[in-house]
Amino acid sequence: MNRYWTLSDRPVPAWPEPDTFELREGPVPTPGPGQALTRTLYVSLDPYQWGYKRRRVEPAGAPCHARTVAQVVESRIEGLSAGDFVFCTNGWAEYGLMGADVPRPTYMVPRKLAPALGRISQAVGVLGMLGLTAYAGMILQGDPKPGETVVVSAASGGVGQIAGQLARLRGARVVGIAGRQEKCDYVTGELRYDACVSHLSPTFAADLAAACPAGVDVYFENVGGAVFDAVLPLFNPGARMTICGLIAHYGDAPDANAGAEEARRAKARSVAVQNLFVGDYVEGHHDTFLRDMGAWVASGEVRYREDIRQGLETIPAAFAEMLRGGNFGKMLVRVSEDPTL
Repeated sequence: MNRYWTLSDRPVPAWPEPDTFELREGPVPTPGPGQALTRTLYVSLDPYQWGYKRRRVEPAGAPCHARTVAQVVESRIEGLSAGDFVFCTNGWAEYGLMGADVPRPTYMVPRKLAPALGRISQAVGVLGMLGLTAYAGMILQGDPKPGETVVVSAASGGVGQIAGQLARLRGARVVGIAGRQEKCDYVTGELRYDACVSHLSPTFAADLAAACPAGVDVYFENVGGAVFDAVLPLFNPGARMTICGLIAHYGDAPDANAGAEEARRAKARSVAVQNLFVGDYVEGHHDTFLRDMGAWVASGEVRYREDIRQGLETIPAAFAEMLRGGNFGKMLVRVSEDPTL
């Protein structure tokens, strides 16, 4: 049988509650022509997924959407064999199909993985869409220059930890924003940011201003709310801002548009604002990204932390914890044994 999590038929709350999801089971699917059956190894938990669920984008009764790393069980796809490892979108499920006629976001193209190039879990992290998001937002949109000040919110999270390191490689001065002291220490120690301030501090706004004495030239936005309010007065004329995520607002009414309000307020200070949708950068940039990021990870110039939980049963609790900022690094759930370890 195939066990999977789906949205319950109850109204979707502002933030996940214990009865928001249901664990169900059904037959393991059978691959048709041009398809492969895959067994999920890792499920990626990311803030954007809550928007899918609040808007009920996923079909009723279907497994909750997520990017996954899986191993092929049976293949009817030329060039793909049982035992191969793949990036796919099985979602919160033990098994899934990939290939022809399998619904997925158009930009999340399944691909065969090469374990020799890095841990297979990184295919949903630093060497996957997450890494491309950081690459596109920081390198292609923010374009930091040597000596500029770059601020990254959620700096120890999946995207933030990569984005700040890319700015450092460009010669910028990088300031992170994180939560508890352990995260701030990781950001300045392991990730080698120049400074990191805690948004939990009662003097957060003053702390951030002190860490940015020359103002802010590039801001990589992952949070919004009070964090954005603290950054706003520090923008230099001509600064650039990338809106990657607004996790502080993911519990707002579905028709609210906090991003538009942030953009309006930032533009009033002569800031160039861009929204970041990674799907816009897959075609034309993915191969360059993999080449560059693969080299940086292999050399240690980009470091990356994962927060891996164990077992399909833990997914809803881990997801809710991630939305509250309780994760430390990229949040993943290992659903079944990873044969590469």
